[in-house]
Amino acid sequence: MSLSELILVRHGESTGNVARERALADGAEMISIDRRDADVPLTELGCQQAIAFGAWLAARPTDRRPDAVWCSTYLRARHTAELALDRAGLPLPITLDERLRDRELGMLDLLTATGISRRFPEEARRRAWLGKLYYRPPGGESWADVALRLRSLLREVDQPAGPRRALLVCHDAVILLMRYICEQFDEQSLFATARDGAIGNATVTVLRRTDDGWQPELVNHDEHLSTRATEHPGERDDFGS
Repeated sequence: MSLSELILVRHGESTGNVARERALADGAEMISIDRRDADVPLTELGCQQAIAFGAWLAARPTDRRPDAVWCSTYLRARHTAELALDRAGLPLPITLDERLRDRELGMLDLLTATGISRRFPEEARRRAWLGKLYYRPPGGESWADVALRLRSLLREVDQPAGPRRALLVCHDAVILLMRYICEQFDEQSLFATARDGAIGNATVTVLRRTDDGWQPELVNHDEHLSTRATEHPGERDDFGS
C-alpha cells in the first residue's frame, strides 16, 4: 500500500519568530538573533503548542495516527516533534531530513523589508519583477528550489512498501509548497492560498489521497491550541508569506 495521508505541522513558536515581530514593530533593518537559523529554539509558548499538538495526535483514532515521522533538521522543528510524540505516546523514530528545512535566504537572511530596501534596493526590484516563486536571493533559494527538494522527498516517502500515514514536522513555506505539489497548484493558486492567512505555529494540515488525487481535509487547524495560533511568518526576511 502506498501513502494515503500526509499530516503536516509547523513547528511551535520560536525565539526567531518573536525577534522578527519585534524588529518589524520597531522599524528595524535587522532582526536581532544571536544564532544561526538552524539553532533557533522554541519559546516557552512554542513548547506548549508542541505538546498541544501531541494531545491532538493522541486523540486521533488508531487507524488515523501516523506510522512514520519525517522532520526538518532545524532545532525548533526537532523539539516540536519530540515533545509532540512524547505527549502522544507514539514511540516512532524521527527521520531527520534536510529537505524539510526552511527556505535559505542567503545574503538577505535577518533583514526586514526596510533593511532590504535600504541596503539592497536592486534585490527588492528584482524580486518584485520575478515574483516570489522564482526569485532566488544571492546565496539563497527560491520557492521553486524548495519545491524541487520536496518533490524528491515525497518520491522517497511515497513507496509501495512505505508508510500509509506520514507526519512531516517542518516550516510554513514547506507546508504551502507541499500543498502546491500534492494539490497541483499553479503559481497564482499558490499565492492566493498564501494570502488566505499565515500558517500558524503548531497548526495542522492534513492531506488525504483520493481517486481524484490529494485533497485537503484540514488546513491550518488550530482547535487543539488553548489560544488562537500565533501566526508569525516563518522566513527571516520581510519577503515572508
